[in-house]
Amino acid sequence: MLYLEEAWRVLFANKVRSLLTITGLVIGTSAVIAIQVLGASMAGAVNGALGSLTDNSFVIFPDARQRNVTNSAIHLSDISAVASSVPGVIDSTPLGGTSELVRAGHQTARYAVSPDTVNSLVNLPLEYGRKFTTGDLSTAANVMVISHDAYKRLYPAGGDPTGTSIYAGAYRYVVIGVLTAPKRGFINVQFDGDLLIPWTTYARQFLSGSTVDGAGFVVDDANRLSEIEVATIAKLRELHGNAAGISYQTGDKAQLTKGINNIFGALTVIVGLIGLVSLVVAGIGIMNIMLVSVAERTREIGIRKAIGARRNQILWQFFLEAALLCGTGCMSGLAIGLSLGAFVNAFFIVKLTGTVTPVPWLQAGVIAVSFAAFVTFAFGTYPALRAASLDPIEALRYE
Repeated sequence: MLYLEEAWRVLFANKVRSLLTITGLVIGTSAVIAIQVLGASMAGAVNGALGSLTDNSFVIFPDARQRNVTNSAIHLSDISAVASSVPGVIDSTPLGGTSELVRAGHQTARYAVSPDTVNSLVNLPLEYGRKFTTGDLSTAANVMVISHDAYKRLYPAGGDPTGTSIYAGAYRYVVIGVLTAPKRGFINVQFDGDLLIPWTTYARQFLSGSTVDGAGFVVDDANRLSEIEVATIAKLRELHGNAAGISYQTGDKAQLTKGINNIFGALTVIVGLIGLVSLVVAGIGIMNIMLVSVAERTREIGIRKAIGARRNQILWQFFLEAALLCGTGCMSGLAIGLSLGAFVNAFFIVKLTGTVTPVPWLQAGVIAVSFAAFVTFAFGTYPALRAASLDPIEALRYE
């Protein structure tokens, strides 16, 4: 405790020098902490926006990079063949959509009409009504499930709209369900259309040919998703005669989440390395100041040793001063970085994405403590050793 009080006394006796010394640590630590918080917040927020996608579904498209995309075009018959022959696939639907002028009562608007199936690729719950049944698909019924946005626009008076009619283009549909609102901010992420109809109805009314943009499949076991994706690609290639150059791309929630996490992880590492450079520079400054302090207090060190101070006591005294400088700088940087990251997260990221992500307090604290320990041991040890190794006779002669 006596050493700690002495260390604080020395640092407060040189307030300006101590403050300038730890400034680099404060800036470096706060920058790294803020980026860590923002990176975790952005990744969590975007992953939250993907939450409406089901874990046991995937989509597949012809690879746009292949020489002849026409050869790998997906047909309605291909989708049915995959659903009936690939083990684990329990449902399928073509992908696509058409923009239509929509009318419900006296309300009109333009919305996208998209195909859907019994086991939807999006897991938003219902606010009213029901989703599609096998009977709706087998009879290509003129029924519709509408998004929450479309419900608010087409039914401004509110209430349960099921059983009412909506006209989209030349067709009339009976509303059977309304989806709840997804989590949204200013960045609206939506993975389906505003107006959903059975895919068999969509194919009969809006597909002029048998070719579709892509296909979506639902599987019985999310743990086998990658395996079933490979089997689906193999089946599609087989249906197209295994011709050379035919390739497909798949996408699922896990792939999107992994890609997002990799992007933010790489950015965090890059900024962390930049912050590490600033910490090294700050550490060199601390070592320089500690060496100056040793030179200024050489006579004091000689007197202490002359009256019985041991080598390890001198070593501990100067090492503790370096630790206080590093600890104060890194903890101040931790507070600033957390405050900045939490502020941006609360007032910008949450409003942009509509998703609240917890701040990684523990991770930030570990980073700050690790930085403080690293700089202390890397740059505070040598000045402390130099002070402890001074010859007391030579130190007393020092002017």
